[in-house]
Amino acid sequence: MTNIFITGASGWIGSAVTDELLAHGYAVTGLARSDESAAALEAKGVTVHRGSLDDPDTLATAAKASDGVIHLAFKHDFSDYAGAGHTENATVEAMLTAIEGSGKPFLLASGLISDVTGQPFTEDDANPNHGRDSMRGGSENLALGYADRGVRPVALRFAASVHGEGGDHGFVAVLSSIARQHGVAGYIGDGQNRWPAVHRTDAARMVRLALEKAPAGFRAHAVAEEGIPTREIAEAIGRRLELPTASIDPADAEAHFGWLSNFFGFDAWASAEQTRRLLGWEPTMPTLLEDIAAGAYDA
Repeated sequence: MTNIFITGASGWIGSAVTDELLAHGYAVTGLARSDESAAALEAKGVTVHRGSLDDPDTLATAAKASDGVIHLAFKHDFSDYAGAGHTENATVEAMLTAIEGSGKPFLLASGLISDVTGQPFTEDDANPNHGRDSMRGGSENLALGYADRGVRPVALRFAASVHGEGGDHGFVAVLSSIARQHGVAGYIGDGQNRWPAVHRTDAARMVRLALEKAPAGFRAHAVAEEGIPTREIAEAIGRRLELPTASIDPADAEAHFGWLSNFFGFDAWASAEQTRRLLGWEPTMPTLLEDIAAGAYDA
């Protein structure tokens, strides 16, 4: 039985990926930092590997013992984002070095936040971040650089919103919290900049298909909706929370949205045409606006 080592296996996306792999006959070894995470994984029949991203050597050991790696964990510490990038770089390099020359797959989470105006961000577009001091420690390019070193690296570029019921703590949850705090569901400027989205169940299925089918160096886009205008997202939040919707002047965006203003103003339109065609992946789950309307972000 193929055994896949997953970091972030108990997280929002990782738990869905773990369930997807188990349902299709894979054995899973999951990284767990806490007793709570370990217990949740063990209850699913996952082999637990205790450790953290701060100990790359133990992750390298788990990667070497596996038949492949899906690296989904990341330190989402916006108070020390540079430090989080350094940790990511060290972690990815340690695991890649451990499996170099083995031909094993190495899939790692990346993102689709970009500010490419007027055209969609596609699988052909290279990630501009290189080196440990860049966003996410330049981990996508670091991993893809091992394509000619006996590893099958695949970048998993997740939409800005990986949504669904039951525990999303991502951007849309933060937007809902900010709306409650200020008594208004806001968007920046005219709100015509776009965010891509994907349901976590669809994203998990895409990850499995990428594990099975994607060639070395492929950039897989987990995108079901290519670009939802941020004004429509704010309006959906406002309707659900019974709050007014308003434009926030770009000059006031940081005061209103905090750290999220750095992302919420991007026009992050993205395509997944190549991913769908190559992997035979078709999203089937509810849209982001449907999830908001159904109360997924009420808590």
